[in-house]
Amino acid sequence: MDLHDARRLAGIPYYAEQGTECRVFEQAHASALPLLIKGPTGCGKTRLVEHMAARLGRPLITVSCHDDLGAADLVGRHLIVGGDTRWVDGPLARAVREGAICYLDEVVEARKDTTVVLHPLADDRRVLPIERTGELVPAAPGFMLVISYNPGYQNLLKGLKPSTRQRFVALSLDYPAPALEQSIVQAESGCDAARAACLVRLGQALRRLTEHDLEETASTRLLVMAARLAQGGLDLHQACRAAVLQALSDDGPTLAALDEVLLAVLGPA
Repeated sequence: MDLHDARRLAGIPYYAEQGTECRVFEQAHASALPLLIKGPTGCGKTRLVEHMAARLGRPLITVSCHDDLGAADLVGRHLIVGGDTRWVDGPLARAVREGAICYLDEVVEARKDTTVVLHPLADDRRVLPIERTGELVPAAPGFMLVISYNPGYQNLLKGLKPSTRQRFVALSLDYPAPALEQSIVQAESGCDAARAACLVRLGQALRRLTEHDLEETASTRLLVMAARLAQGGLDLHQACRAAVLQALSDDGPTLAALDEVLLAVLGPA
């Protein structure tokens, strides 16, 4: 039994390390430091956090950030419960009190007022001010703040201010090297080495495209999805079109060009 199998049996989500990111995560937690993870869509940011939370034995509270997410959604608000007005903690406040890992996925998508409540938690104070209740909640032992974002989407309107970035230990992830990505596709889908290698070659070919205006390219996540469809009995070409090509574009000519790449890599159906 290898290490990955032992961790699966222990209930630890599978994660194939690209470099030293697990060690950096572990040391940041031990040092009570917040962590910023940068990387493209589908490269393994969320899986890394899930994997490390399980390895460290800490509860994980994940928030998928969006345009309407504000500070009150993270901290909490007064709600009417059974005719009474009661304070109800938000996910960030619960994590602070419980000593959980709080993961804010794609944090730059949230409203700007969220950074106001993150700053006191991301420096030596490690406290969460709750203005509406007058509380100053110290972070319980084990609490860790982790945020992530995709630098490919960063612009002047959606970026982290230096005053926020410099409070975090940071690491960058990218799509895995071909051999590692092949092992990930195999492990996550149950497909054989030949099929996984074929899908990885497709991913590599699509990532080399520069003449088409794609917001994102073929992620490891998409390759795994295609492998799972194929494992379920769908033709590999159909699986790749459904899970990969259609996810990359809605434009007819662009899809036709992507399909040419698919046929060049996989051969005719």
